[in-house]
Amino acid sequence: MSAVDRVRAAYARLREVDRPEVWITLREEEDAVAEAAEVDLGVAAGERLPLAGLVAAVKDNIDVEGMPTTAGSRAYAYTPERDAPSVARLRAAGAVVIGKTNLDQFATGLVGTRSPFGAVRNAWDPTRISGGSSSGSAVATALGIVDLALGTDTAGSGRVPAALNGIVGVKPTVGLVPATGVVPACRTLDCVTVFARDLFTARTAVELMSGPDGVDPLARPDRPAPPLDARPRVAVPTPEHLEGLADGWAEAFGAVVASLAASGVEIVEVDIAPLLEAASLLYGGAFVAERTAAVGDFIAAHPELVGTDLDPTVAAIVLGGAEARAADYFRDRERLDRLGAEGLHRLDGTVALLTPTTTWHPTLDEVAADPVGANSRMGRYTNFANLLDRSALAVPAGVVGGRAFGVMLTGAPFADRTLAQLAERIQAPAVELLVVGAHLRGQPLNHQLVAAGGTFVAEVETAAQYRLYALDTVPPKPGLARVTDGGAAIAGEVWRLPAAGFGRFVADLPAPMGIGSAVLADGSSVAGFLCEAVALEGATDITTYGGWRAFRAATA
Repeated sequence: MSAVDRVRAAYARLREVDRPEVWITLREEEDAVAEAAEVDLGVAAGERLPLAGLVAAVKDNIDVEGMPTTAGSRAYAYTPERDAPSVARLRAAGAVVIGKTNLDQFATGLVGTRSPFGAVRNAWDPTRISGGSSSGSAVATALGIVDLALGTDTAGSGRVPAALNGIVGVKPTVGLVPATGVVPACRTLDCVTVFARDLFTARTAVELMSGPDGVDPLARPDRPAPPLDARPRVAVPTPEHLEGLADGWAEAFGAVVASLAASGVEIVEVDIAPLLEAASLLYGGAFVAERTAAVGDFIAAHPELVGTDLDPTVAAIVLGGAEARAADYFRDRERLDRLGAEGLHRLDGTVALLTPTTTWHPTLDEVAADPVGANSRMGRYTNFANLLDRSALAVPAGVVGGRAFGVMLTGAPFADRTLAQLAERIQAPAVELLVVGAHLRGQPLNHQLVAAGGTFVAEVETAAQYRLYALDTVPPKPGLARVTDGGAAIAGEVWRLPAAGFGRFVADLPAPMGIGSAVLADGSSVAGFLCEAVALEGATDITTYGGWRAFRAATA
């Protein structure tokens, strides 16, 4: 797909899903198309543009030239004269930015609801939270509006939303991507992160953004870790540290552990209590004063805005740091150092710690009833990473109870590529699947594919060997049947799913649906949805419409 075509498709998808709370600022479509046309010209001229044809979104605490940076507050807004280095590097590689996304105000929260621009709803269940603080970026990616999106991560903001929306979230080593042009939450801990629906796209973006910019004093050059051993050792928490997970999540995590072990990884149970105690210091100690240093003066100068443009929970957290004394900080610093030393000692000999990404997926109402308590449960496994200079990577690991479940790998600084290699074992090999009905993009069951780690590949047609029927189901879905004569080509989509996700997806398929081999118009074969013959008795033949979307549009 050309860059122009991809941008047009992005805006069409944006209108289709109708999620205005995802965005704070959107570019005019024709402006984005004009930039995409320049990308296409560059490709035609032979320029190396590895992200050509991809569309991006940017969390609205990261500068994009000419677009307001609000950090989730209208009163705070300013218009930067240049892109943040992370954004500039993506654009230089051919990505087209179409807008700035909503967030928990001043990147303070893991829920995605703390914004005067509205709570960002989960991509697949609008009664539940998106996760934060990089809420809009995650949802825009999960819904297929954009191919990748930038977030930030201090306590888990680039990982928790990935897990809850069924996508990949890469949190690089602190300083690997310059934080110049980022409104700080905790300046010494903040990371620019990437969301994508597949690991390759996310990791490619991180590689392109990495490297000092000469401005950010905390930016660091890469120091790649050695390659994985033939039988790498991965730590997992002992059972007591997996208590309190959402229903079914412990079992889903156990399945991922078993799958990783089957791939040749040695699994080691580790008591991670020191790491979890260190995590509690991020908000429960003097470290919160760094948030006060970042935006506390602004909030203190505008008390009349608290409850309108300034979120009350965020304001209380940020201003609460003003009570910390220098002595408190140094005591907490020593405590963190000791906890970190003990926790990392327990991980000696392992290349990563594998955990669930978060502990539960609350509803919007549950968070509204207990905004601080609900939020604190989200960061059990994420809060310590930046405090202790860890790299981390969140990947989807299936569906539990109809909602996405994700796991996370946390490793040493600069172990980013090692974590990606391990994540490939969780997500690979891939299976290509033909869908022709309720799992198409924009249809009510598409979220099941995304939550299983699926990535859209292409719009296709079957060979002219099929009939399509409308089944009497809730939600409405079609049945595809191969016939010996009188068949026609049926429109559909091919999606790529990791083998583990494909297995869980197929296991949850209700009768009369099944998976078989489907022949495409080009003669190739892929796995595809097929329907039991008994379910087609009395069903309406809708083959003449050429596909499910056309039938639904004609009969709406």
